[in-house]
Amino acid sequence: MFRIIHRTLQRPRIVLAAVASGLALTIAACGGGSTSTNGTLQLSLTDAPGCGYDAVNVTITDISVHQSSTAAATDAGWVHVPITAQKINLLNLQNGVLATLGQTPLPAGNYTQMRLLLASNSGMTLANSVVPTGGSEVALKTPSGQQTGLKMNVDIKIAPDQMADFVVDFNACKSVVSAGASGMYLLKPVVSVTPNFISGVRGMVDASIDGDTGANTQIMLEQPGTSTQPPMVIKATTPDASGRYLLQPVAPGTYNLVVTSNGHATAVVTGVVVQSQLVTTVPGAINPPMSAGGVQGGTVTTGVAPVDAALVAQQTLTAGGTIEVAFAAADTVLGTYSFTLPIGAPVAAPYAGAGMLMFTADSGAAGKYTIAATSGLTTKYSGLLTVTTGANAPVDFTFP
Repeated sequence: MFRIIHRTLQRPRIVLAAVASGLALTIAACGGGSTSTNGTLQLSLTDAPGCGYDAVNVTITDISVHQSSTAAATDAGWVHVPITAQKINLLNLQNGVLATLGQTPLPAGNYTQMRLLLASNSGMTLANSVVPTGGSEVALKTPSGQQTGLKMNVDIKIAPDQMADFVVDFNACKSVVSAGASGMYLLKPVVSVTPNFISGVRGMVDASIDGDTGANTQIMLEQPGTSTQPPMVIKATTPDASGRYLLQPVAPGTYNLVVTSNGHATAVVTGVVVQSQLVTTVPGAINPPMSAGGVQGGTVTTGVAPVDAALVAQQTLTAGGTIEVAFAAADTVLGTYSFTLPIGAPVAAPYAGAGMLMFTADSGAAGKYTIAATSGLTTKYSGLLTVTTGANAPVDFTFP
């Protein structure tokens, strides 16, 4: 996660915080009448949940920004952010935890591209690696990140005498994909970047869920989908050992809070209001009912290798729009994917400020899902599926 803090400074600085992708950011000037032409960029890093991993490690060696979105890695005009190379376990950066990467003075202006360079794996020490749950550390392949850097398009306007503090959210769960029976894992970064809003959402889930909330439970703050627009996960995390969670920074707005956990139905708090400069508290300890799960999978065919496709299991509520329940990346060699989805009815409660949540079962949505598959710039949807505990017919996708 990157973060940007708006401040008037005694001397010109600009601050930036880690990895960005596809989100425009604008920093407004803070008055003061300074004639300086510099600002300061500071970088920080955070993470969303990592599904099925005990660790996802990356070693960042260089970060640079440019005022041209089309600049090649070898072009002039790149500004490097001084950082100390460090191996970071992304899964330690949850519930509001940030890792500061570095900062540098920059000329005021509009920066539209960022590149993040990762160290190469060599020798016995792995710079970039994953530890599958219950397994041993294995290399994480990052070919593009090792040579020209992971490229991210941004739109950051920096005014003189201003510090910009950004938070970059590196979603490890969606960024690591497997490669067939090879036992290899590839890094395909899924990142978002936001200003470091004070606003956010906090609350609790029952710490007894599955006996291990940290491993099996995910909290997602989503913009609900419609008939023409898919849901969007804005921020996600796992609760700590006591069941507490913090989703921050989050832009002011109205969201669905979605709680998923192995062996449980999905719980949704609809209409959660996030106000500027405030952290919204969701009351009570959410404890969704038990539910059996059904396996839904299939194969994605793209006609090229490696297979590059992401899949989302969506569920439409009677009230509250469409939610994302689960994410999977297609195997890069086999093209296969699989979800284990609750077949029990999701439970939903409207957010009512400090009032206690009153969950009711949405029986009409029980076991009903749509699978969305995205490859390149194209998204395809399955029909409405009914997932059961028995053998579910595979849902396959072919691109283009």
